[in-house]
Amino acid sequence: MKTIKLIDLAKTIRSKNAGTDRITFDIIFDDKEKYELVKNSKVINKNFIADLYNIDIDRITDFVEFDPGYAIKFTINRLKPSGSPGEGDIFGCQQYPPLLDIEIPVYMPQH
Repeated sequence: MKTIKLIDLAKTIRSKNAGTDRITFDIIFDDKEKYELVKNSKVINKNFIADLYNIDIDRITDFVEFDPGYAIKFTINRLKPSGSPGEGDIFGCQQYPPLLDIEIPVYMPQH
């Protein structure tokens, strides 16, 4: 089965603060075809994200497939508030890299 990396499908993959106690992630596509390919693959889901980030699934507060914006969005609770001692990413903007190499299956028609 052929696969393609998420970074080669998405226009934007980012993370950022969602208040002091949460980080939100956005995977945004520039067209419906790419968005539907990823969405319909069912690869990206709450369980997958929990495994990818090695976190309890309960830390994922939201997971949304937002069809009008061709986007998949999820939010996780931080272990420590943004800017507190020992917290290493004050803006939450350095948390997205594990998403880049997610392999999405591409089904090729049989001849």
